[in-house]
Amino acid sequence: MIHFVFSCVRSRGCLLAGLALALGGCASLPTSGPAGDVIEQGGTVQQQGVIQVVEIDDQVARRLTALGRHRGFNETLGDGSRHSGRIGAGDAVEVSIWEAPPATLFGGGTVVDTRAAQTSRSTTLPEQVVDHEGFIGVPFAGRIQAAGRQAHELEADIRERLRGKANAPEVLVRVTRNASSTVTVVGEVSQSLRMPLTPVGERLLDALAAAGGVRQPIGKVTLQVTRGERFESMPLDLVIRDPRQNVPLAAGDVVTALFQPLSFSVLGATGRNEELPLEAQGITLAQALARSGGLIDNRASPQGVFVFRYEQADAIDWPRQPVARTAEGLVPVVYRLDLRSPAGFFHMQNFPVRHRDVLYVSNAPAAELQKFLNLIFSVVYPVLTTISVTQQ
Repeated sequence: MIHFVFSCVRSRGCLLAGLALALGGCASLPTSGPAGDVIEQGGTVQQQGVIQVVEIDDQVARRLTALGRHRGFNETLGDGSRHSGRIGAGDAVEVSIWEAPPATLFGGGTVVDTRAAQTSRSTTLPEQVVDHEGFIGVPFAGRIQAAGRQAHELEADIRERLRGKANAPEVLVRVTRNASSTVTVVGEVSQSLRMPLTPVGERLLDALAAAGGVRQPIGKVTLQVTRGERFESMPLDLVIRDPRQNVPLAAGDVVTALFQPLSFSVLGATGRNEELPLEAQGITLAQALARSGGLIDNRASPQGVFVFRYEQADAIDWPRQPVARTAEGLVPVVYRLDLRSPAGFFHMQNFPVRHRDVLYVSNAPAAELQKFLNLIFSVVYPVLTTISVTQQ
């Protein structure tokens, strides 16, 4: 009898000890991140303010989509005008002069032009480079302003200066090398180059084609056009899909093809926990969840889909005060999506995912309970087994 009492006491003590150990471990159950209610409570960042927790609805999704919309090249750079063909400093020009017989000024050493009348003779002057002041020299006509003029304007000036000196002169000016009106193409292209502009009116994609195209996937390339002291950027695939963005180029433009390996991270109760690539034009939250394998049925909380992001201070009206800010003026914010309602599936189709976003799906309360029960069972079952064996 005494042995039976001591056995019961010893067994109950082990059982209580096991339960105490299990309950003590509840606060440190294995998990991939904070629970949804913990995130919703927010927190502080270095005592500087409150972390914002914002519900994703139609208004928030549309506001952020509009905020991240790329302004088109047609809006910022304009449709522009075609290259006028005006001569500039550094251009090389060739001047040909025809003189009717008897050729009194350019008669010596002339070359017969078989395409013209047999009695007409032409003289082609050596190629000249327009100097830094914009002038060229023509025999018997003197130093003539060439920069800022079109070829036909320069022809008329030379012809007028030779009138009375040459016999019925005719003049032809040809730009043999355009060095003043060029576009520079650099970056992730097959060959960097300076492309001369012509009156045809070369456009943005013409410059890329002249450089041999881009070396990286189109969806990961951003085009930057620098004009003067300002620059504008757009994803290459948007330029290709929207003909309005294929704007005419201006002299001095610099076109840079930038390879930007954008990405976002996925954590928690999803099919894949990893860093995933992001196209330059961006994707929606619906696409991001699909690429991550979706929510795990037996773990995920449908009301616990969160997007962690550093947002611009003026992005939306922040619900909590004071607003925490980083040294760069960015606001740490957690966007929350509730997928228990069908409306949530429409909201996530409009919500944009951006570079360096962290997408986190919390565990459902039932999943946490199952973890706890598994922990209790793993501790209590060996104790009960021992009691059963001892009693036998």
